[in-house]
Amino acid sequence: MLHLDRLILTQGDFRLLADWSAPAGARIAVMGPSGAGKSTLLAAIAGFLAPSAGRILWNGQDLAGVAPGDRPTTILFQDQNLFPHLTVAQNLGLGLRPDLRLTDADRSRIDRALERTGLSGLGPRRPAQLSGGQASRAALARALLRARPILMLDEPFAALGPALRAEMLALVREVADETGALVLMVTHDPADALALGGKTAFIADGTVHPPVDTGRLLADPPAAVAAYLGRRQDPGTFLLHGE
Repeated sequence: MLHLDRLILTQGDFRLLADWSAPAGARIAVMGPSGAGKSTLLAAIAGFLAPSAGRILWNGQDLAGVAPGDRPTTILFQDQNLFPHLTVAQNLGLGLRPDLRLTDADRSRIDRALERTGLSGLGPRRPAQLSGGQASRAALARALLRARPILMLDEPFAALGPALRAEMLALVREVADETGALVLMVTHDPADALALGGKTAFIADGTVHPPVDTGRLLADPPAAVAAYLGRRQDPGTFLLHGE
């Protein structure tokens, strides 16, 4: 279980609060206006930003002081985190061994991950030789190999067209089911949040609100969400029934 325990993140005058838990295997979209703190939240969980107060715990372990590479997390950014000077297979190999001293068993696992994500035969290519969709698949293949219990996605498919983005989201769900990972996905698109399935943590007024069912949230949005979606709504508090 991921527990954000009275977490406070600050950057200059910016301040973000979060105090909630999510079980292993949950799928959570993180939505909110630009600059609300979506990427900041993921950066803190990944270990790139230290909290000003509070704790980030995984299965009861405080992650304070745990280096990013040693955390139970994999994070995908919009640029896919692929190293341009390495082949696709080598990029995947980093998910198994950072020194790339790969065994025959490791190479077999890489081949299976490439096949699993529709990239059979593309291992020798460089990232620049891939389409946007293929690069997204390669990044997901590496996440599949890492099999970390928390998979975070910071709008990695934002540059893709609707059909290809839907295909990638389906692949994310499959990878999550296969690895049992808790998924946290930053998105601006309510359709993507619905496609992910599960819940949405909406950021409003400097607070990452506890995740609630996405369909319910969008069908009957509180004022902050309605404003984000461009819908008319009577003023009210953020909280939904049952929170």
